[in-house]
Amino acid sequence: MEKDIRWQQRFSNYKKALSQLEKFIIHGNLNELEKQGLVKAFEYTYELAWNTLKDFYESQGEAGLQGSRDAIQLAFNRGLIINGTDWMQMLKDRNRTAHIYNLQIADEITENILKKYFTLLTSLKNEFDKIMKKENGSHPPKRISNYYSSAGL
Repeated sequence: MEKDIRWQQRFSNYKKALSQLEKFIIHGNLNELEKQGLVKAFEYTYELAWNTLKDFYESQGEAGLQGSRDAIQLAFNRGLIINGTDWMQMLKDRNRTAHIYNLQIADEITENILKKYFTLLTSLKNEFDKIMKKENGSHPPKRISNYYSSAGL
């Protein structure tokens, strides 16, 4: 039960991060400072994405996931994400963000975020929303107030 809660909490944070990233996407025509903000928002959204995958699969009994590559490959193999090639490119670009001072790299990563990665990250959110809906539909969360009311207290 603890691990179920962990992935759901991580997913909640992931959705908040994705919402922040979306603000940059909607804004459009970003100046250099805003591009840096976009890349920073991408970094923490990506980190929450793969950690949500890891926590989710650990809650399903998977063990031995070492990092983002393992989590992404498992999610692709299980059909939770599609377009594994773009996800692997996203992983590489996340690692390249350490070199954001290089304007060519910054522009390439910004372009990829706008054209590909935001869509992939949104698709992942939608898949987890479906899982949450299914889980909450078949197993409503237990609340202390429900316990007391059912116990007549």
